[in-house]
Amino acid sequence: MDAAEVPLPPDEGDVTDPAWADDGPGASHHHTRDPAHPDTRELAARFEEEKPGRVLSGPVGMLFTGVTVAVALLTLRQVFFPLAQGSKYYLIIFLAGVLPMVFLAYPARARHTTRPTAVDWLLAAAAFGVCLYPVLPVALGAAGGGYDAFLDRQGLLNPLDVAFGTGLLLLLLEACRRTTGWILPAVCVLFLGYGYYGGLLPQSWPVAHAGLDFGQLVDAFYNSDTGFYGTPLDVAASYIVLFTIYGAVLDLSGAGRFFVELSAAAFRRSRTAAGRTAVASGFLLGTVSGSGAATTVSIGAVTWPILRRAGYPPERAGGMLAAAGVGAILSPPTLGAAAFIIAEYLGVSYLQVLGWATVPTVLYYLGILLSVEIDARRSDVRPVVLDTGSAWRLLARFGYHFLSLLVIIVVLALGASAMRAVVIATGLAAALSFLDRRHRLTPARLVAALRDGVRGVLAVSAVCAAAGIITATTTKTGLGPQAAALLIGGAQAISSEPAVVLALTAVLAAVALSLLGLAVPVTASFVIGWVIIGPALLHLGVAAPAAAMFVFYFAVLSEVSPPTALAAVAAAAITGGRLVPTMWQTLRYALPAYLIPLAFVITPTGLGLLGIGGAGRIALAGLVSALGVAVLAVAAGGWLPGVGPAGPPERLLGAVAGLVLLWLEPLPMAIGAVLAASAVAGVYARRGAARPSTEESPGEEST
Repeated sequence: MDAAEVPLPPDEGDVTDPAWADDGPGASHHHTRDPAHPDTRELAARFEEEKPGRVLSGPVGMLFTGVTVAVALLTLRQVFFPLAQGSKYYLIIFLAGVLPMVFLAYPARARHTTRPTAVDWLLAAAAFGVCLYPVLPVALGAAGGGYDAFLDRQGLLNPLDVAFGTGLLLLLLEACRRTTGWILPAVCVLFLGYGYYGGLLPQSWPVAHAGLDFGQLVDAFYNSDTGFYGTPLDVAASYIVLFTIYGAVLDLSGAGRFFVELSAAAFRRSRTAAGRTAVASGFLLGTVSGSGAATTVSIGAVTWPILRRAGYPPERAGGMLAAAGVGAILSPPTLGAAAFIIAEYLGVSYLQVLGWATVPTVLYYLGILLSVEIDARRSDVRPVVLDTGSAWRLLARFGYHFLSLLVIIVVLALGASAMRAVVIATGLAAALSFLDRRHRLTPARLVAALRDGVRGVLAVSAVCAAAGIITATTTKTGLGPQAAALLIGGAQAISSEPAVVLALTAVLAAVALSLLGLAVPVTASFVIGWVIIGPALLHLGVAAPAAAMFVFYFAVLSEVSPPTALAAVAAAAITGGRLVPTMWQTLRYALPAYLIPLAFVITPTGLGLLGIGGAGRIALAGLVSALGVAVLAVAAGGWLPGVGPAGPPERLLGAVAGLVLLWLEPLPMAIGAVLAASAVAGVYARRGAARPSTEESPGEEST
């Protein structure tokens, strides 16, 4: 079969190109866009965890730009010249800058999308006041008096302190409602109600506590290190905002376009060029967006026409795009926001968290690429030659886009903080942009990058500050250990064998985290999961890195978990495929990401998947898990590459073998290897039985 030649679209604007758009007589034209095109970004915003905001222009836009750029400059200054009053003082100033902008950028209702209303301005002013109250240097009777006086009243807040703290509480709930919907504020109110009314529960109940009055709760939220100004907001204000600025600079410098073109050029003559291009583009574009749904839309806008021309069904292509997009959050060097919280909670460097994520990332993409190869043969995908030129020529001309990514790793390896590493990388990316006339970061474009970077963290900042309600309530009431005891007790009710209890607890935790992720954003899902489910895993002897990464992975996987599955919804919108089948295809592609976390939690050998325990353990865990992932891909896809189709018996054997192999103990690994070999032998036998009938059929026809 002749290969179809498909050129990549030009760099500017919308392109209607017959080579891309025409799948044959009667096919409709399809518009393809650069990943950084404004329409692509607008489409991506529809499927983010946060709701789309206003496009601000005129005087309001100038005010918004001025404030966000000032916040960006303050953040950059804090990296090298931190405020003398300490990090909490910085967080107060940071929140006073970003929270008012939430009310200007995000409407209260969908119909109020044009410009801020009077209520929005009133809430923005109120947010500015209540945020700055703790540092107000003016005495207001027994209240006020400056930052030190406010800290001295910890545990002894006066009525005015409680009033301002209550105001900030209500404003944060409204900010979360505007940016993420009703569910997270409802969860926060549920925890608030538990803190206030939990003392009324029968004391024989495991979750009962002594009870807290409203003033104690506000004190825990407003004037402690576990409340509004706790670790989640610290991470948002110190790490996430810097990485969103870095992503904005990379985006405006043309890196996104280069990553897609390089992916296409690398596989342009392969039978599976279309699928490999989509997967590689997702991995590389993750360094720019750091969001699963946004990356899905970006790669889909460019690669779906290639996939369609190659013959991929819309649902299968959508599943591939969604899985590749979510891989962006799971992949170094720019993991999702929760990865920075892991580093802070465990007191380790961000580089160490990247190390823990390396082997699982390799296994995740191994599973996706094997599925791509299987689908290409099972679906009779047509070869597509991508008219992109030489990959080496692209690297020689635009390979400098990789330098800033490498700088992050090198600077981290030299012992610098992640904040300094990303600031240095951002400066380098901005300087290198002048090597391309089309994407030079002129002063106006640099201001736009700073504005877009801070705007990208507005919703996250509101979520992280509101997460302080959950963490502070959990800390004050002791809910974490109580919930852990309930979770472990549920597993022990089924079996008393320690290994089985651990496995059941891990499965129950995975289900709970998946359900939680359907309702709240990834960052909040991780924070809640860590304070509620993390203690259960730690109590059963799971290492802290394994417990934290377990919670992280299942929090992230909410983007591909039905029935919400934001990345799958975005992919279906791009391809026009049916939603539910697209979700199931996404689950098939993303299957390793659901199973690998269980593998590194339930057995000591599994720690090798996180790079812990020496070279021998790492190699054994990695190789056996790779075999398990490969067998599962064959079982799910129904095809053994290089051999042929797998029937139901072989697929069932392969599925059992893959699951057993991921129990990284000697006996299960041996049983899994035997089952995998039996499945492969069955496929070979099926092919041998099919050959004679194939060879006889021509003679029969001639007779």
